[in-house]
Amino acid sequence: MSELILGIESSCDETSVAIVKDGQTILSNIVASQIKSHKRFGGVVPEVASRHHVEQITLCIDEALQEAQIDKKDLTAVAVTYGPGLVGALLIGVQAAKAFAWANQLPLIPVNHIAGHIYAACFEEELQFPLLALVVSGGHTELVYMKEDASYEIIGETRDDAAGEAYDKVGRVLNLSYPSGKEIDQLAHLGKDHYHFPRAMLQEDNFDFSFSGLKSAFINLVHNAQQRQETLSQEDLAASFQASVVEVLVKKTIHAAKAYPVKQLVLAGGVAANQGLRETMKQKVAEQLPHSTLIIPSLRLCGDNAAMIAAAGQTEFNKHNLADLSLNACPGLSF
Repeated sequence: MSELILGIESSCDETSVAIVKDGQTILSNIVASQIKSHKRFGGVVPEVASRHHVEQITLCIDEALQEAQIDKKDLTAVAVTYGPGLVGALLIGVQAAKAFAWANQLPLIPVNHIAGHIYAACFEEELQFPLLALVVSGGHTELVYMKEDASYEIIGETRDDAAGEAYDKVGRVLNLSYPSGKEIDQLAHLGKDHYHFPRAMLQEDNFDFSFSGLKSAFINLVHNAQQRQETLSQEDLAASFQASVVEVLVKKTIHAAKAYPVKQLVLAGGVAANQGLRETMKQKVAEQLPHSTLIIPSLRLCGDNAAMIAAAGQTEFNKHNLADLSLNACPGLSF
């Protein structure tokens, strides 16, 4: 008999509810974006995000059930993101999930948001272990080694800014609209790496990242040019910035995959939608890791969505990792 997991995701500025069958087939994946509300502030405002989640969460649940043509009584369990993320935003999703699970007498599955990003890859092809995942988003840059299903070991992470955070800051300096990652990627394809920004920690024998130095170098270059009333090429600036980020991410991942021989590599998270990163990772994995395959989720599954939470929830459900109604939001959650 098929298992139907209803997933709920509200860790930042996307309210999402999905229904996934057997951890592999998406029956519905409703995403209510808040980009228009946060655009005028140049970033996510936690209080505004929380209010939007309150307005949207029950509507998304109803829409997900309707689109999947599933009755509540047919569901197997409810999976919800309980961290990491914005505490107010997480609380809305957790409380909605607990209320829905209690009202319909369903098991409650707590899911780590980062695990969700990794399991977005299972909709492309079946995951094979051991695998290595590079999770790159606005708040996270981590290398996660997985020996088996629902087993996570962080072997590398950023020591300061996440890659996506650096993209957002650079976008503001270039006066691009929020979120600016896609526009920087498009500009980068039109320019050349003329400014040769630093590649932090490439020579060090670890798998950690650092992007604060790159961010500072970029800001200093632009501000110094403005003081001299010198015009810089936006395309070349974007190309140089992206070249630095992509080289560091790809080389560190390849280095880790050679130290931890794996069957598969997964590129996941919001920044995994970046075409420059996708293209370079595909090329370098094919050249340097012939015995490993690379999985990158489709663009619609790179950003925050509830289908990935339901998929990760399925693995936790299989291992009987359930929560009771005392489950709380955990904004600083790690593995």
